[in-house]
Amino acid sequence: MLQWLAANAATIIICAILGILFVRAICYLHKTRKNGGCAGCGGCSGDCCHCAQAFRKQK
Repeated sequence: MLQWLAANAATIIICAILGILFVRAICYLHKTRKNGGCAGCGGCSGDCCHCAQAFRKQK
């Protein structure tokens, strides 16, 4: 078991780092969307289909 861990340590570390970055990106998008910002496009005026503001206007 220790030999397998030693042989694959680099792969395990890289996968862990990528997993952490993925979770942080999802948390950022969720927080941005929850606060009423646009999580789908850059330079948005708030009227695109991705914005929470657009959904609020429709209701």
